[in-house]
Amino acid sequence: MTSGQLPQGKPITSDAGVDTDQVPRAMKEHRIRRLPVTDYHRPVGMISPVGMISETRLARRRSEKQVGHFVEVVCATT
Repeated sequence: MTSGQLPQGKPITSDAGVDTDQVPRAMKEHRIRRLPVTDYHRPVGMISPVGMISETRLARRRSEKQVGHFVEVVCATT
């Protein structure tokens, strides 16, 4: 098996200019623990990866209650 065989569906990313309040919402909605951040370079017309936001990084900037709710939603089994 190759790494190209593992991904499923449409990739979920965040634009570098998105407000940080939207990041946890996107992660909860798609039930993902890491969100790649991309930036569009107008002259070249390319989208480049610029970073990765993890649930750990979010936890450092949120209250315990917010973190608990986030983990409950993202990690819940269906």
